[in-house]
Amino acid sequence: MSRLIAIGILLTVAITSQSGCSTQQLYNTGQSWQRNECNRLMDQQERDRCLSSTSTSYEAYKKQSATGNEQK
Repeated sequence: MSRLIAIGILLTVAITSQSGCSTQQLYNTGQSWQRNECNRLMDQQERDRCLSSTSTSYEAYKKQSATGNEQK
C-alpha cells in the first residue's frame, strides 16, 4: 500500500510541477489523493489511522519540515 502511495505522490508531483502549481497546491493535491486512498481501506481502524495522517495543514507541514531541516 505504501508503495502505491509513493508512486501516486510522485506522479502527482511530476504532473503538477509541469503545470506551474504552487507548493501549497501540490501539498493539497497530495493530501486529497491520500485521503481517497485511505477511504478505499476496508478496516475501519486502519482507515482512521491513515486519515489522521492527512489532517496536517500546509502551514503545520511547513513548520515541521523547516524544523527538521534545522536539526540536520
